[in-house]
Amino acid sequence: MHIPDNYLSPSTCAVMGVIMLPIWARAVKRVKTDVSKKKIPLLGVCGAFSFLIMMFNVPIPGGTTAHAVGGTLIAILLGPYAATISVSIALLIQALFFGDGGILAFGANTFNMAFVMPFVGYTVFKFVKNRLKGDRGEYISAFIGGYVGIVAAAFIASIEFGIQPLLFKDAFGHAIYCPYGLNVSIPAMVLVHLLIGILEGAITAAVYAYVKKISPSMIYNNGQKVKESNRKPLYGILIALVVLCPLGLLASGDAWGEWDTEGIKSLVGYIPHAFQHGMDYHAIAADYSLSGTNDIVGYIISAIAGTAIIIIIFKIIGSLKKDNTNNT
Repeated sequence: MHIPDNYLSPSTCAVMGVIMLPIWARAVKRVKTDVSKKKIPLLGVCGAFSFLIMMFNVPIPGGTTAHAVGGTLIAILLGPYAATISVSIALLIQALFFGDGGILAFGANTFNMAFVMPFVGYTVFKFVKNRLKGDRGEYISAFIGGYVGIVAAAFIASIEFGIQPLLFKDAFGHAIYCPYGLNVSIPAMVLVHLLIGILEGAITAAVYAYVKKISPSMIYNNGQKVKESNRKPLYGILIALVVLCPLGLLASGDAWGEWDTEGIKSLVGYIPHAFQHGMDYHAIAADYSLSGTNDIVGYIISAIAGTAIIIIIFKIIGSLKKDNTNNT
């Protein structure tokens, strides 16, 4: 679901970035009031979880791949505004250091995965939870929320892709950016994520059940006073994901809408202008690989580095935050 650079016009990217500015501002304000100094590191742990889970590519019928995101899960655990911050930082690290998602397209990617997904997923979770009783009802609600959240994000991404050939064409009638219109992008993106949504929902429900059992004080409660949360179980999950992340290399093929220049040419018969003369950013460890290492070692090192950077960022933020005596 990561939109690379050159698939969206600079004007589209600018609009999406401007849309995200007040969302980030609101999210920062809410996190300052709803999340205590002691719980700020949890945003880093959850951001690292999202970063790692997105490294697990899953093969999809038709030769493409997709991945879970964890946005709804973070919203359930820490609140949707906290999820916006956590997932935004994870996406930023992916784009800057690993070339996963475009630099110019950062606003669009965060709108889809750090705003639409957690807010839609959390809203659905609360709606269903209020109508189902008991722990089982909560777990079903978490599954449905995770499922709907990622499908909603994919739908919005498909619109961003699909409007490009309608708005931007060259003198020969060729698309300048993404070459596929809404009639292709919507079914391609949504159908894929109707499948991957099962994985997203299962992860959301499973981790939610685990956290509720091990450290229930972690779960978001609209800013009410809570006890200090036990983060050790989540660190265990992160370690397990780092060790297992090479499984993400088993899925062959590109995700829909993430082809390189040659991939686009083989599909549509020409290279859109933007792919020849557009943004060309070279990440330090593009595609989670490192020069001089094999794919597995590079993937693990990338997972460790990304996880560490995200956790450190939030530890620094936590150290700068004034303690809020209303939330411990």
